[in-house]
Amino acid sequence: MNEKSDILSHINPFDLFDTEAERLDRHFSRLGAEDWNRPSRCAGWSVRDVLAHLAGEEMYNHACLDDDIDGFFARLEHEGIQGGVAGFNDWCVRRRRNRPVEDVLAEWRQGNGETRRRMRALGRDALLPTSAGPYPVGLQAFHYASEYATHADDVGAPVGAGEFDRRIWWRAEVGVFALAEQHPEVQVEVTAERIWVCARGTSAQVPAPVFVEATVGRLPAGHPLDRMLDDGLDHELRAELRCLA
Repeated sequence: MNEKSDILSHINPFDLFDTEAERLDRHFSRLGAEDWNRPSRCAGWSVRDVLAHLAGEEMYNHACLDDDIDGFFARLEHEGIQGGVAGFNDWCVRRRRNRPVEDVLAEWRQGNGETRRRMRALGRDALLPTSAGPYPVGLQAFHYASEYATHADDVGAPVGAGEFDRRIWWRAEVGVFALAEQHPEVQVEVTAERIWVCARGTSAQVPAPVFVEATVGRLPAGHPLDRMLDDGLDHELRAELRCLA
């Protein structure tokens, strides 16, 4: 385990991934026909589109597990998909918009269930082939758990009062890790109540929920974070904190 990932050694990533997948499944299972077309927090995507995205990205997840990244990219080329990750996500959503939502939900359940079972069986220290090269399975599971927690919030999946604080803090810890991994120039100090961040000479002390929303790119325009900055309005810090979306 490397030094950057030590901060996550006390957390089981597979349990988090299971919990957030189950949260989404419960929520999706209770939706009525009118709920699927409601807008999510993902710009331009309905709740149904978020489900389609989750179902579609299992193609990439399984390519990693099957050590077939080359086959994945060959499929994208065959389908004429351009625009990198954004283009792939758009394709996943578009090709499922005319399918019965029950079928898409069943597809996602099956695909994600397989992903979670296989990752847990491999163990957190095994290396997973990815488009960026070999990567520890446990760390990949943290990324997936964070994504699922973000999308659960995007579609309004309930979070119980008794789990809110623990959920915020594991997400904050994953955010601290991801910042160290992707933006090592950003300084972060975690205290019992707030998180101090500094980048490019701009600093702020923010509550953990705000920090989490910043790391996943969900802070709305004009958020009070902009007014917390020591040097006044500066959007560079917002951009520097985004590392999980």
